[in-house]
Amino acid sequence: MIVSWNWLTDYVRLDMTADELAERLTLTGLNHEGTVEVGGDLAIDLEVTSNRPDCLGHLGVAREIAAVFGARNYREPDPHPAEAGPPVGTLTSVLVEEPGLCPRFTARVVTGAKVGPSPWWMRKRLETLGVRCVNNVVDITNYVMFECGQPLHAYDLHALAGRRLVVRKARAGERLVAINGRTYELTPEMLVIADAERPVGLAGVMGGLETEIVDATTDLLIEAAQFDSLSVRRTSRALGLMSPSSYRFERPMDPERTDWASRRCAELILELAGGILHEGVIDIASEPPPERPAVMLRFGQIARVLGIEIPRIRVEAILESLGMQRVWHDEHAATFRPPSWRSDLEREIDLIEEAARVFGYEQIPEDQPVPLAASSLGRRERIERALREALTGLGLDEAVCFSLVPDELIAPLDPMPVEPPIRAEHADFRKNNALRQSLIPSLLAARAHNEAHGVADARLFEIAHVYLPRIGRPLPDESPRVGLVAGVDFLGIKGIVEALLDRLHLADRLEARPASPSPMAPGRAAELLLGSLHLGYAGEIDPEAGRRLGLRGRCAAAELNLDAIIEQADLAPSYRPVPVYPAVSRDLSLVVDKALPWAELARVARSTGGPTLESIQFLDTFEGPGIPKGRHSLHFGLTFRHSDRTLTGEEVDASIRAIVDACRTRFDATLRV
Repeated sequence: MIVSWNWLTDYVRLDMTADELAERLTLTGLNHEGTVEVGGDLAIDLEVTSNRPDCLGHLGVAREIAAVFGARNYREPDPHPAEAGPPVGTLTSVLVEEPGLCPRFTARVVTGAKVGPSPWWMRKRLETLGVRCVNNVVDITNYVMFECGQPLHAYDLHALAGRRLVVRKARAGERLVAINGRTYELTPEMLVIADAERPVGLAGVMGGLETEIVDATTDLLIEAAQFDSLSVRRTSRALGLMSPSSYRFERPMDPERTDWASRRCAELILELAGGILHEGVIDIASEPPPERPAVMLRFGQIARVLGIEIPRIRVEAILESLGMQRVWHDEHAATFRPPSWRSDLEREIDLIEEAARVFGYEQIPEDQPVPLAASSLGRRERIERALREALTGLGLDEAVCFSLVPDELIAPLDPMPVEPPIRAEHADFRKNNALRQSLIPSLLAARAHNEAHGVADARLFEIAHVYLPRIGRPLPDESPRVGLVAGVDFLGIKGIVEALLDRLHLADRLEARPASPSPMAPGRAAELLLGSLHLGYAGEIDPEAGRRLGLRGRCAAAELNLDAIIEQADLAPSYRPVPVYPAVSRDLSLVVDKALPWAELARVARSTGGPTLESIQFLDTFEGPGIPKGRHSLHFGLTFRHSDRTLTGEEVDASIRAIVDACRTRFDATLRV
């Protein structure tokens, strides 16, 4: 926001230097970007944060200056333009079809105006701001906007079909030639200002060329309105059309400034262009703005939060200078009703911040102790930290991918009812507008991008949400997931998952069942479970799916349900004594049906191998001579150990016989020798 030094002097006394003003405003939240001299005036560039739209006009900045410097001479115009002639309702009418998107619309009419150049003082002030002057009427609408922050628009009344305005949604196929000379294709989601026949303006963004004020214009309709900020933002982004008006309407507007701006605009038009202001105003409001609730401030909280005492009288003076109305007070507390232009003031801490910034943050000593209570990480944060440490230790790098993805990357990994993805209208990502339902496609695309740029094996992980549509509900189920991709085979990715879960003492509960979710290759993927709880999927990526994403080599992936991990994880390490006695290792090959999952055989082996069975490790499978059709040999290793003594060969042989007998009974397994 650029403000003019000379213009500010209309509203507040500036008895400080420009450098002092810039430094003090910066310390109170209006960061000084620079000052440039423009024809005897100073153009002061201030950064206005999104929560302070009241400072998008000279009046708001002047009010801040008065509060910061303790001046009590802030003043603002009180417009009361003289009215004459027939009532405004006899000359025009307004219909608001979308009150939810246009909560207030006002219209005044001036007839017999003379359009021409603006006076030099107005041109000078607008030029200081970098605004191009057009004619006195257009310049007045800009002048009032930069004065108070409320955008306005003036129409040539004779150019409006039916001499009426309708606030409605655009119709399919409608176009608008804006005052910048460009033609825009409109969609039914856009709010427009129309006359009896066609759109004449984009609500809150820009007016139309066909009804603009020209030298031959004599009768004017002055619009001042409130529009839904999200609607303005969507229209502006969809068309790639930004304007000073849209910039302001995208932020919360002062609901009580609308009519003031309309009266101020009419007053200046009568002064600089002449004419007759017709009696009354068309003022359509869906409902009056509610009275702001009062906020209580306990004076003792100021010292607790800031670490310093600010005198109670000083605090009250600061808040009142910012426009807050004191409702009640005693020596311990007070309640203040925030002004209409400060929608960001809702809580006690907001008032404390206002008092602190105006009093001066620099008044707080750097070594001033402030009572603090150390916070601890919650269970989710601690588990996520452990996951990141484990995955980084396993050689994976963390990726951060967009949640909005193109259609080819939205496919969910989990089988689920057919529901269209949640889409977000975002002009900067017109193709990437679907909320992803799995982390895997995004990570695969990131790996392919790395391969294309010379990184042959990007091993990546991501901890983020996926967005799963819920039947009959507008909002998705936001499910936290852990996604992994690496250039390994199925056993490699399963090993990464096992090592990850071992960090959380869950590896001994992991089970894998055959599954083939897209885009994983059939027979090379599995559903992962923690006991009976679904954990996720892991497997090799189908080569054809990999080629579509641009992958050059073999790749495997896994996606885990973070909620399941959080529910089951054990973060407390348990002590296990270092083994003293040697282990005994044996290999075993059993011929079983090919349809038998390894997990089933391993479960039976664990349950019958006895207490000395320390671990079971899958080694490989074999099909060929000596193996009946439809069966294969499962080769696995067994490790036995006793905690108090060395095992004998006879004890190990007995455990192996028990395993073989159980598998023969349960799975019709035969020993391959």
